[in-house]
Amino acid sequence: MATRSAEPKGATGAPPLDAVSLAIIEQLQEDGRRPYAAIGKAVGLSEATVRQRVQKLLDQGVMQIVAVTDPLTVGLRRQAMVGVNVDGDLDPVADALTAMDEVEYVVVTAGSFDLLIEIVCEDDEHLLDVINKRVRTLPGVRSTESFVYLKLRKQTYTWGTR
Repeated sequence: MATRSAEPKGATGAPPLDAVSLAIIEQLQEDGRRPYAAIGKAVGLSEATVRQRVQKLLDQGVMQIVAVTDPLTVGLRRQAMVGVNVDGDLDPVADALTAMDEVEYVVVTAGSFDLLIEIVCEDDEHLLDVINKRVRTLPGVRSTESFVYLKLRKQTYTWGTR
């Protein structure tokens, strides 16, 4: 006979993170290179326990530790959010967009657009090429609307700890 856990599940079906795991994540969101000893001191655990918990969070796919760059400093001077409307099945279009190097973000939406994508390019000519010759020509793409970024005012990576 199968039994069901009374523990509440998160959106992925996994148990929600405890307060200590959230505190560790928050420490790493502030500084991904923060030493485990310093994190341990902040959250009340040993360095070894923090190391084990971080590894478990990485192995479970709960988080990644990555370097985030400012696109302008690495020669990518044009960014845009593009709304995409699709005829038929969204999955093939979303898969094709996901495979494009310039597309950094793909989300299925409800509302005026079927998909929202973020494109990061070297310049306006590169952005025009990606939208006009690669995105709009995908089978199933009915229309696009571009929102070119003029200035980035806020960008955070604090999901899950607030």
